[in-house]
Amino acid sequence: MKQIYPASITGKGSRFAAGGSVLDHAFGRSDAYTLGAEEEYMLLDAETFDLVQHIDTVLAAVSGHELEPRINAELMQSVLEVATPVCHTPADVNKHLRALRGYVCDVARERGMRVGSAGTHPFSLFERQRITAKDRYRAMVDRMQYIARRELIFGLHIHVAVDDPEKAIQVVNGLIGHLAELVALSASSPFWRGEPTGLHSSRHMVYAALPRSGPPPRFRNYADYAEVVGQLERTGCIADYTQIWWDIRLHPRLGTIEIRICDAVTKLEDVIALTALCQALVKHYSERFDAGEEIDSYHRILTAENKWLAARYGLEAPVMDLVTGRRNRVPVAQLIRRTLKMIGPQARELGSERELAGIEDILRRGNGADHQLHVFNANRDIVEVVREIANVTEVAAESAAA
Repeated sequence: MKQIYPASITGKGSRFAAGGSVLDHAFGRSDAYTLGAEEEYMLLDAETFDLVQHIDTVLAAVSGHELEPRINAELMQSVLEVATPVCHTPADVNKHLRALRGYVCDVARERGMRVGSAGTHPFSLFERQRITAKDRYRAMVDRMQYIARRELIFGLHIHVAVDDPEKAIQVVNGLIGHLAELVALSASSPFWRGEPTGLHSSRHMVYAALPRSGPPPRFRNYADYAEVVGQLERTGCIADYTQIWWDIRLHPRLGTIEIRICDAVTKLEDVIALTALCQALVKHYSERFDAGEEIDSYHRILTAENKWLAARYGLEAPVMDLVTGRRNRVPVAQLIRRTLKMIGPQARELGSERELAGIEDILRRGNGADHQLHVFNANRDIVEVVREIANVTEVAAESAAA
């Protein structure tokens, strides 16, 4: 993935030793709550809307452009990744992503392609995708074989900077309780291999086959985390911690918490709303840590169950209310609205109330999966679903350029 934080804050920071493990980090080297976002896009044939293996064509076309450093290849040659620079507000993220979407959509159109943002391509087959010609990707396929070759999925990753490693551990523990909410809001992958799956996020079911994926474990402190990572590195299971693909993970070299659980989201306004939600949640739990409050965390079995329910049912998911422990399950939308009320003060302080209001918009009209299913049910034409994904992805970009 493309590095979104500049070298000035990603060089060697503090060194933390625990039981023989040393893990450098840059927590506190940038302003707290600064943001970065990464989006993975589909490269589509402009007529058939199937995936095309043309990442090299796009990269050649953007060579020398000011946005070139923000555009990168991914595992498969039909995938394009963009990454924002460091941003202070969701409004800044909006500005940069609009520029990036607009630019790559224009580049693609000029070469007979379209660009789409969703968690899976509704009908393209992973067997027909070519692996990008980079050593790191060849090595990944060599290690994981079928599991890696099947990874034809697309995600949205949101980074939020935190100023202390111990705080970061506890903030992640708090965020784990919100996994189902983030899945339900971002779900945009109801199709796989040309079939409706009955799920709102089939991406999560594909991704679950990766090792070191899913909800992160609850760590006691940074020493606990460093020891686990160190053991994996010393034994050669991983080259470094970036080969840990939990739904939320620390990114010590960047000094951020990386929220990786979201499907790639089609509508840019929804991306910005999710960014505002993540930033305000991190600030909320950071302030609780600073006040000396204990941050509740929940067993991985429980959070994984809620996540599965959200991937299956989307915004109508009947999930466990882990906060109150009530016996009956509740709609995930009810928990989302409770979360919005909880983080209202933080959103006001961050100046992101307008962007966060977009979460209520998603609750009213549905998520990306709801929209795809609505298009499909009109005439059972799955190609039309991909056309609509491309249209909505580009509408956001075009409105920015106007």
